[in-house]
Amino acid sequence: MILSLLRVATVAAAFTLPSLPAFAQQQLRVGVIPVLGVAPIFVVDKEGWAKQAGFDFKFTTFESGPAMIQALASGTLDVYVAGVAPLGVARSKGIDIRVLTSTAVEEMTVAAGPKLAPYFKAGVGGAQALKDFKAATGKAARLATQPPGSVPHTTLVHWLSEVLKAEKGDYEIVSMGIDATQQALLAGAVDGATIREPTDTIVQQRNPAIKVVALGGEMFPNQPGTVVAVSGAFLAKNKEGAQKLVDALVKADALIKSDPKRVAPYVEAAIGKGIVDTATIEKALVSPASKFSADPRVIMQATAKMQAYQVSIGTLEKDVPLDGLFDPSFYINATAKP
Repeated sequence: MILSLLRVATVAAAFTLPSLPAFAQQQLRVGVIPVLGVAPIFVVDKEGWAKQAGFDFKFTTFESGPAMIQALASGTLDVYVAGVAPLGVARSKGIDIRVLTSTAVEEMTVAAGPKLAPYFKAGVGGAQALKDFKAATGKAARLATQPPGSVPHTTLVHWLSEVLKAEKGDYEIVSMGIDATQQALLAGAVDGATIREPTDTIVQQRNPAIKVVALGGEMFPNQPGTVVAVSGAFLAKNKEGAQKLVDALVKADALIKSDPKRVAPYVEAAIGKGIVDTATIEKALVSPASKFSADPRVIMQATAKMQAYQVSIGTLEKDVPLDGLFDPSFYINATAKP
């Protein structure tokens, strides 16, 4: 199945730059999820900026942010590249993690499958569309998303409850991994799903009857998305290395925006693995659902709001102070350089 192959294979590149400090020779263990929002980290790798900084990237793919938390807790990851929402849960459990940059905002979308999509039409609100679907089919719309505590789950619940104000009996939320969500949508096993690029582009190319019915900003304004975070233990020992990483990520963000055609092959190699063509990735990079942003300050307020909402729906036990979660100083230093 094509989307089951959209996993980033574990890769490692070893570089030896004896003139660099000792930290630069250490392997950098990076956890990612296979969505377009992680593109900057692969641009850093493919442009050779990781090599220039002396980094030895070892990528491991996860199905969702919450699934990555266990690896963080066990100390088997140095860098987390996924949604910011699970990090509040991690901190509530005593895991020291620091967000250094954002990579993308308002990533999540809601896609309706062929059976549900016709009910989302001009002049009909989303809540009414769900109600009409249930009346016609005799069942609630089944909507797939990632586990509770994740950005996809949080934004879907917010969209249904706070934006549409849909009746709970008109929909059913089904939690599953990213690959399973994509497969279920294409197979018609669910009626809709939260998806991100490049899946938005891929599924609509494969089945034009699938329709995106809500963009990220509609689901949760200024929706915080993928971030690059490092463990507190790593940061304490490698502040200079962390700065080099952020410098490279800022350059990657600018290159994605200015020359998507150049970076598309990098992203295709990382998350397409030869299954999705480069033209599709390039189209996804410039789609309305793709909003790249490296400045972590952009999402700080929205992250606090998202965390408060997670508490209100019971996926987070209590508000966790966010002052220690974000460290924008590395981004500020990176952008202050000539």
